[in-house]
Amino acid sequence: MSSPTKAVFIYSPALDRFSYPQHCPFDSRRAGIVRQIAASMGLLTGRDREERAPRALEREIAEKFHKPEYLDLLQTVSVENFAAEALWMGLGTEECPVFDGLYDYASLASGGSVDGARLILSGEASSVFNPSGGFHHAAPERASGFCYINDVVLACMVLADAGKQVLFLDLDAHHGDGVQNAFFARNDVLTLSIHESGETLFPGSGFVPEIGEGAGRGYAVNVPLPAGTYDEAYLTAFREVVLPLTHAFSPDVFVLELGMDGLAGDPLTHLSLTNNAYAEALELIMAFGRPILATGGGGYNVENTTRGWALMWSILCGDAAASDMTLGLGGVMLASTEWAGGLRDRVLAPAAQQRRLVDSQVRQTIEAVRALVFPLHGI
Repeated sequence: MSSPTKAVFIYSPALDRFSYPQHCPFDSRRAGIVRQIAASMGLLTGRDREERAPRALEREIAEKFHKPEYLDLLQTVSVENFAAEALWMGLGTEECPVFDGLYDYASLASGGSVDGARLILSGEASSVFNPSGGFHHAAPERASGFCYINDVVLACMVLADAGKQVLFLDLDAHHGDGVQNAFFARNDVLTLSIHESGETLFPGSGFVPEIGEGAGRGYAVNVPLPAGTYDEAYLTAFREVVLPLTHAFSPDVFVLELGMDGLAGDPLTHLSLTNNAYAEALELIMAFGRPILATGGGGYNVENTTRGWALMWSILCGDAAASDMTLGLGGVMLASTEWAGGLRDRVLAPAAQQRRLVDSQVRQTIEAVRALVFPLHGI
């Protein structure tokens, strides 16, 4: 891996030709909105950054994880051409609806993450952001949680197959079950998910005892958080669990899922974060000086999600001034009447009772992870 020098933003207007049904909470327009915000702030120009269009995912790469019969069905299924077999594979449900261009969209969005992995391997990029990626629930032969092709698994496989130690860090509010399951018995990819507890949120997994098996024992790590978790509690868990394990594992490359559904006000989740917590977490990871492939993921308040992702991109570019910028934003650049304070959210102060309840549960989780997983890494 040669010395990478560039931040690359993955996007194509071709992605905007496809959309989930109107009743579905997943909004595929988010990537285009992020791109618009970034362009309006001058975050896509400069010698140290560039924009690239994704390429459709190659079938041979998709088959590294997904079953051929499942991929065949994804390519042919439609509202008019729907059989019971599709339902058995998770298609045609409220969370994984069938829509026009389903396979083309999934292939292009996922191809962007694989492209990002290759850019890092070639040394062309030090950081890559694919806001259209992050489909961490998809299984080898089943769609789940708005996810059809698991781009995150495929990108991690491309990197690991090239001999890289990969740390997959999932900051989405939902547990990254599909990625954890893919690498549950491997020790070249450490999956670390910090998420709302499965006791209160889909997919109902991601508990502390899920630590991997065989050679992978200790290489699946979960930090389930209680409803109402706020920035300070979140960052305490991040510093006390994520940072020591990252030092011990010493990855060659990070793959990040930057789902913004942990933000306060998300209609599908119950955390109380601001994007300032995500920003600090990303800055702590960047301090390790390793290449980063970042993807989107969840985030069902479109305005908050797209502003958060624009902030993440500015940090990946090393553009701290842009991320803190306030003058002239709001209605003009962010197309928003809700918040005129720039990319960063307002600080949210937790109520006293919320703080007491959350702090005690987060502390218990931290201590459980440290007791169960840390000794396996010599910590």
